[in-house]
Amino acid sequence: MANNFALIHNDITVRVVKVRDAKKIERLVLGNREWLKPWEATNPEGPNSFDFKGQIRGLLRQMSNQQGLPLVMEYQGQIVGQLNVSNIYFGSVSSAILGYWIAPEFAGKSITPISVALTSDYLFNVIGLHRVEIAIRPENAASLRIVEKLGFRYEGLKERFIHINGDWRDHFIFALTYEEVREGLLNRFTQNRVPQITYPYKKS
Repeated sequence: MANNFALIHNDITVRVVKVRDAKKIERLVLGNREWLKPWEATNPEGPNSFDFKGQIRGLLRQMSNQQGLPLVMEYQGQIVGQLNVSNIYFGSVSSAILGYWIAPEFAGKSITPISVALTSDYLFNVIGLHRVEIAIRPENAASLRIVEKLGFRYEGLKERFIHINGDWRDHFIFALTYEEVREGLLNRFTQNRVPQITYPYKKS
């Protein structure tokens, strides 16, 4: 996988994270604890690490091993969040898991759905994966809106799936396969052609 590509749509850019981004990411994360902490993965065996350079180096090693793709989201040239592709498998599985966060002042500007669409299209059409999955806590209304806007298919609930904010938390699972978005997820979203999907967890 290339380590210097950029995916661009108007003012939004998705690119591979760099070690020198650590200070900017640290300011965003530590400056928005109330917004981010409820949704952050935690270590069940000890305290969270805020060694951002170390985290980035670890993610870049995963990319070197073709196991992950650590990205940042930029808006008008400014880092506003991260988008991480993990658990990349090839061959008969050919899938990956995608996660994201954005600073609160940039939420609601379509940055995240466009970044997810750009990245998904890259995974399908350049990397050659067949399936992209997103796991979201049922309480995370902002993240749920992203997959709903993009038409990700709801697949069910995984109980006590990921350690988040100090405990094992349930997650809804959403996915898309290449066949569902042959025309491109970004094209479908920007042209308002996302199919209407009924999500069973929504109250009528």
